[in-house]
Formats: sequence, C-alpha cells, structure tokens
Amino acid sequence: MPELPARPGRAYGAPEGETDAERRRRRALFLRELAEARALRDRVQPRRARTARPRHALRMRTFRW
Repeated sequence: MPELPARPGRAYGAPEGETDAERRRRRALFLRELAEARALRDRVQPRRARTARPRHALRMRTFRW
C-alpha cells in the first residue's frame, strides 16, 4: 500500500519540501508546454486540427456542468 503524505496540506506524490506555490508554478509550466505542443501539432497537421475543431465544439456543447 502506498505511503500517505506526511503533511495533510501536501498533494499526494509531491516532493517532500514542495510548497503549494512551487506546485502551482510547476503546473503552470506544464500547461504552457502542453499548449505549445498542441499549437505545434496543429501547425504540422492542419487537416487533423481542422477536423478536431468541430468535434471539440460539439463535445463542449453537449457537456453538462
């Protein structure tokens, strides 16, 4: 069984001395890089991106909050 975090406020699996601010900074960097990778993929494969846009719009229209 995996070990639970020592501090109740710390995210599960986070490095030992990591604060919430560091975790948010790491997450922001990850999301920036992910968006950059998606933009690159859209530029490299325009046909796939063109077909993905209406599919994404349909998914968003049918998504229930």
